[in-house]
This record gives sequence, structure tokens and C-alpha cells, in this order.
Amino acid sequence: MTDIITLQQKIAPELIELMERRYTILRHVSHSQPVGRRTLANDLNLGERVVRSELDFLKNQGLLEGDAGGVRLTREGDYLIHELSEFIKDLRGLLDIEIRIREILGLEHVIVIPGDSDNDELVKKEIGRAAARYLLGALRGGSIIAVTGGTTVGEVAKAVPVSHSPRDILVVPARGGLGEDVEIQANTIAAKIAKRLMASYRLLHVPDNVGEDAMNSLIKDQHIRDIIRTIKSADILIHGIGNAEELSVGRGDSAEETGRLVKAGAVGEAFGHYFARDGTIVRNIHSLGIRVNDLKRIRHVIGVGGGRKKADAILSVLSTGLETALVTDEAAGKAILENIVPQNPGFG
Repeated sequence: MTDIITLQQKIAPELIELMERRYTILRHVSHSQPVGRRTLANDLNLGERVVRSELDFLKNQGLLEGDAGGVRLTREGDYLIHELSEFIKDLRGLLDIEIRIREILGLEHVIVIPGDSDNDELVKKEIGRAAARYLLGALRGGSIIAVTGGTTVGEVAKAVPVSHSPRDILVVPARGGLGEDVEIQANTIAAKIAKRLMASYRLLHVPDNVGEDAMNSLIKDQHIRDIIRTIKSADILIHGIGNAEELSVGRGDSAEETGRLVKAGAVGEAFGHYFARDGTIVRNIHSLGIRVNDLKRIRHVIGVGGGRKKADAILSVLSTGLETALVTDEAAGKAILENIVPQNPGFG
């Protein structure tokens, strides 16, 4: 396919541009359907005349259908968008980026979504959708799925397909999380995934960041000890990756504490640890649940996160050598390679 794309880029580059535009429209419809023409034009920064022409074409091809409420994908359109996404990835060189990140960092699987989630909220939804598909492929009877909180993991939960029969699966929060926005708390996300999979779930009703005395007191409770034991038995972990400075501020640290953290070299955060660029732990927070030492026993450790601004944070977590899979976007993927390839000059 790469040879064909190269020929198209040389002989008819306008066709590539047209295909990307139509793919972008189909992708937007898939997340926002039913959606009106004016909304599409505003969201995609395209003229209404252009959007109307493209919608008419896509309807005539049987990929879209519409009524007074707006347009939506047909079954054929839904199928085509998944096929087309692989073409777009090849077109933008994302398959090569996936291979290079996987090989350099020793991951089992890397998925790179077109776009930059810093500038396009739909890209974050696509990350969630791709991670949900990967999760389904990793499931087996008796699996225990642990999930952290956060907006990107929240998109994973929304994208998990609804099961029509009960499954022998348990979903749990990876850590406590009371005090966060309830919609993106680990407990909420775990319950949502479980309900969509028709699986069981257990929740951990403790704060994410507590003092050492409070943590020691909580751990004495038999019910909490039992849940934590179950959480640490997870064979699948889906976790977000945060910017260290932003997470510190969000947790209510003082300006002095945040400054010390950044000065110490912290750039990324995941499952209660702040990481430096080389993957070393700069600081731990007191929390109950999965810790970095537990990752060695987990079959699938799936990091999700995107945006060029988060590239250093993602790289810091990947550099621990404990991740097995990454689902990210084009902007972060390219920035990660820019940061690691100079350190590996022998890599072609």
C-alpha cells in the first residue's frame, strides 16, 4: 500500500487531501451523530458550501443518511471508516511510528491515532475507541481489569461495546479517587466499563492522596484490605498518564511543593508516582491500590494519553520498562520519537 500512496502523493496529491477531508467528516459524524451541517462546518473549520457538497457525495455513496435531526453513518459507512483509518495511518506514516516506538522502548503493542488531542477533542475519543478495541482482544475468562481515573480513560469506558450476555470478568479501580470530578473518578469508570461488559465490579471508596497515618488506619479495615488484594490481582491495567506539574497543582499542592517537584525533574505521573524523563521515580504519593512494583505481575499494562504537550510525560512512564502497550496520538508519537531517536543513533 505504501508504494501506491507514494505514487498518489507525487501524481495526484489533491486526491490525498480530498480523502483525508472525507475521512475527517466521517470520523466526526461517527462521534457526534446525528449532527447538522452547520455544526460540522463550525467544528471542522470548513465552509458550509464545502460541507454540503461533501455530505451529498457521501450520501450518494451510501455512507451517510440523514433527516431533520442531522446525518449519521450507515452500516456501510461505519465499516468503511475503520478500513479507511488504516489507510490514513499509512498515509501519514503512523504505522512506521508505531513500529519504531515499539522496538525502541520494548513494548508489545503501540497504537497511534491520527491528529493531536491537544487541539481536537475527537482525537481523544479515537484514543479511547482504539484502547477499548485493544482491551476486548486482551480479555479472557476470569480477567480482572483495573482502571485509573482521568478524561482519557473515561473515553475508553464510553467506547467499550455493550455486551448482550454476562461475562466472567471483574472490573475494579486501580486506586482510590474520591475528591476528583465524579465523572472521571476511577470508581465511576470501573462501574461504567463493568455495566457495558455485563461484568461484575467492586469499588474502593477512599481518597487518592491521603496522609501516611490515615492510610495506615484505612488499611486496617478488613473490607478495604480485601478489595486492595483483589485490585493487586488484576491481569489488565488501563491507566492514564498525566503531566507532573499539572497533576501536582490539581491535587492541591502548594506552589513551593510543585516547584520542588519540577526542580527534581518530574515530568510525568501515573498510578500515584511522579517520574523523571528516564523513568526513575521522583516522588510517591500516599495512596491505596496498584503501585509501580505491582506492574511486573500484570499481563497487560496499557497506557493511554495523547497530545504533543504530554509527550515527555508519556515517555517518562514508558521508560520504566513496565508498560506492555501504548495508545496515543500522532502529535505525541512524533514528539516521543524526536526525544528518543537522538539517544539511539544506531536506529535506522
